[in-house]
Amino acid sequence: MSYLVDSHCHLHDREFFTEEQAEKMLKNAKKNGVEKVICIGTNHEDSLEAQKFASAHDDVYWTYGIHPEAAKGEKEATPESIFCEHPQLRRGRNDEPRNDGREEWSQKISFGDDKLVAIGEVGLDYHYEGYDRDGQIKLFEEMLQLAKDNNLPVSFHVREAFDDFFAVAQNFPKTRGVVHSFTDSKKTLKKILETTDFYVGVNGLATYSTLPMPPLEKIILETDAPFLTPTPNRGKINEPAYIKDIAHWLSTKLGVSSDEVAEKTTENVRNLFNI
Repeated sequence: MSYLVDSHCHLHDREFFTEEQAEKMLKNAKKNGVEKVICIGTNHEDSLEAQKFASAHDDVYWTYGIHPEAAKGEKEATPESIFCEHPQLRRGRNDEPRNDGREEWSQKISFGDDKLVAIGEVGLDYHYEGYDRDGQIKLFEEMLQLAKDNNLPVSFHVREAFDDFFAVAQNFPKTRGVVHSFTDSKKTLKKILETTDFYVGVNGLATYSTLPMPPLEKIILETDAPFLTPTPNRGKINEPAYIKDIAHWLSTKLGVSSDEVAEKTTENVRNLFNI
């Protein structure tokens, strides 16, 4: 069987996994044919933890992103404070700090790490009462500009906000990305497929719901571990090894072989994240 990739997990996050658990889960992933893992950043410090974890392991990659929920006035959502307090984000090709750190997102940023594969997870989330719509849109635009300036794809987090998502995304027409953990309608899925080049993230949620399913050529597999554990492991903490279960479910759903699912979804990951 072709190898699999977990394109979206939080294995680096010590709120959910101890170091011992994370190491064990990486080994278990390999045993189950999951050869590569991408750890997703959700705020500045979390992204740096993802970077640290990825640097210590072969075949583990990371993303830099500030989740839309940060648009509630938290200090970390302010670009100027990020650059001032964390000079490693503003070092140029010669590793020299630029200016005084008060730079715009639109200027190129060198993270100095080939394992940085995307900006994410970023986007819009209007699910919870009291969300800051204007703040989220501004932050999303900043993250998209960051992706553009650094020629990186984007891992999108979008929940109950697709009208604004499409409106913002069309202002960044060359953006490449994946709509992580898609949970919306057939109509919205159709619009993604017909008006963008984005992939769609399929995870364990699909195995116990009635979500609309994109075609295989647009699917990227993910766990979102520790969340959304797929059947038949419901009730357990999710982990990258369970990508195999999602792939098996998908092969049955689409009427194709598990090898075909693995081959195509891994090809999609390579095309998007260049790994």
